[in-house]
Amino acid sequence: MFRQLLGERSGATAIEYALIAGLIAMAIVVGARQTGTALQETMDNVATQVTEAGG
Repeated sequence: MFRQLLGERSGATAIEYALIAGLIAMAIVVGARQTGTALQETMDNVATQVTEAGG
């Protein structure tokens, strides 16, 4: 029975796919957060410029 478990690869493959999916998800979250931060800084700059131009 133990030899049969050692020879079984489907569980290990599923775990590998889950780890890869987790890493991809983390990369997407980090990238989206950085993009959101840059966009927020741009919008703040635009708002400042508009306020200064109108004042």
